[in-house]
Amino acid sequence: MTNPAALLATELAEVGTEQFTARDYRSGTVRHIVLFKFADTASEADRSELSRRFHALAATERAGERYIVSIESGDQISGEVAPDGYEVGFVVTFASQGDRNFYVGEPIVADPAHFDHEHAAFKAFAGPLLAGVQVFDFAIA
Repeated sequence: MTNPAALLATELAEVGTEQFTARDYRSGTVRHIVLFKFADTASEADRSELSRRFHALAATERAGERYIVSIESGDQISGEVAPDGYEVGFVVTFASQGDRNFYVGEPIVADPAHFDHEHAAFKAFAGPLLAGVQVFDFAIA
């Protein structure tokens, strides 16, 4: 199986950071799915604040424009097995892979001029509240 992170790192090295994070780089709808499992120490207030801050990212701008198409979320309600106890999921929609690359930033994009500092701050806030994170991205064909 191929390693998506390694493929993205190779792609970044080939095209350069500016192109890799450009608004029009690989245009087309991209879904970024994030699943969280909370730490035992996370209170209900912590969980609510995490959700509020995640949804607030939808208003983040780059070059004076919002670049996140939408953010949706919900608690796990499936009757199917939820592996490892993941409790809440978020679906972030982007109009291009470049916007997704700008959003994700580190560990792939290390140049601070080419990643979303609001998202980086969110990750720093959320980290201590979480016992696990799963991320899955796909482009809509």
